[in-house]
Amino acid sequence: MLLSQAQSQGADARRPLTVSEAMAQAKRSLETVTVRMIGEVSEVNAKPGYKAVYFTVKDQGASLPCMMWLNRYRESGVKLAVGMLVELTGRFTLYAPKGRMNFDVFSVSMTGEGDLRRRVAELARKLQLEGLMDPRRKRPLPYMPQHIGVVTSPRGAAVHDVLRTLRRRWPSSRVSVAGVAVEGATAPAGLISGLHACAAAGCEVILLVRGGGSFEDLMPFNDESLARAVAACPVPVVTGIGHEPDNSICDMVSDFRASTPTAAAETVSPDAARLVSELDARGRTMAQALRRRLETERLRLDRLATRPVFADPRTMFSTDLLTIDMLHERLSRALPMSLERDAMKIEGFERRLRDRGVTLFERHDHDIALRAGRLHDLSPLAVMARGYSITRDSQGAIVKSVGSVRAGDTVAVTLSDGSLTCQVDSVEASAES
Repeated sequence: MLLSQAQSQGADARRPLTVSEAMAQAKRSLETVTVRMIGEVSEVNAKPGYKAVYFTVKDQGASLPCMMWLNRYRESGVKLAVGMLVELTGRFTLYAPKGRMNFDVFSVSMTGEGDLRRRVAELARKLQLEGLMDPRRKRPLPYMPQHIGVVTSPRGAAVHDVLRTLRRRWPSSRVSVAGVAVEGATAPAGLISGLHACAAAGCEVILLVRGGGSFEDLMPFNDESLARAVAACPVPVVTGIGHEPDNSICDMVSDFRASTPTAAAETVSPDAARLVSELDARGRTMAQALRRRLETERLRLDRLATRPVFADPRTMFSTDLLTIDMLHERLSRALPMSLERDAMKIEGFERRLRDRGVTLFERHDHDIALRAGRLHDLSPLAVMARGYSITRDSQGAIVKSVGSVRAGDTVAVTLSDGSLTCQVDSVEASAES
């Protein structure tokens, strides 16, 4: 019995596995191990309606398709993008029907350069909302600066490229170099000090430059304090940081962003040789224009010299003299006649005024006499002269009715030639009242 069982087990151990059995055994072995890894995101597929996010991570030697359930992805707070460096925690899974291996991601976080890029992007959005990147804030660069400041490393290739370019293109300018560290934790503070030093020295424009490097090498130029110092600098700042693809926060807030340090130097320096050539060309053009103008004016003078007025200037005034004589003669005849007519008019006005004045005075005398007669007829004295009188009571009020006095009252009677004081013996009202 035991021998038969042992022989049976030995036969099973020697039997090859089927594909399904081998995949199942590998699946059990892989899914029991939790793995942490770091990779660069090379592809992201997160379409609406999917229950999971599918993406691929890679390094220099391999690539791995990954899957992360949507609820886990949202909880991580990370928005995957191509080129991002991430740290993953999860397990390998096998899909037996296709023989495909995936990585089931439990958690994801940004790491290394990926985290740095996220922080730089957040700072860029913050400064943009504050208006530090507004194109209207950027200042024009001086056309021919006489004093140029350079803030960079004193030992790098950038400072030599800049100085060589400035000497070649604009040798008459004065250059002040603030040599500072451009890498490391202390670099932002040194760069800020360099900006302040150049501004205090009276520089008309400042170049903030450094040579190429990795993203981490260029991180000092993504510092918030340095970016704010660039934006607040009292003179325009031109950046030339790294190479063409590199774009730092300082590039975004500067007044002008050049692709390289050499390009930054070319931006602020006019080409002296080209200026001299242009001045020579413009001088020749002006000389030719002046010669043409002189020749034109000479021909014009020649034409004018042939005119009669220049041969005998008196002919220029002959017509005017005849006109003046004619006008003088007409004025001599017209003035006496005009005065005579005006004298006759004045005599007529005087005669009419005298006649009208006499008539007016007579009419007014007649009106005055007529009105005086009417006033005399209406005068109370004239009425009293015809026998009427005015009676007043003891208070001096005119008595208009017998009801105003009583028997025994004293009244004053005014006549045309004097007045009487009387005592009322009795009061009798007329039958009509």
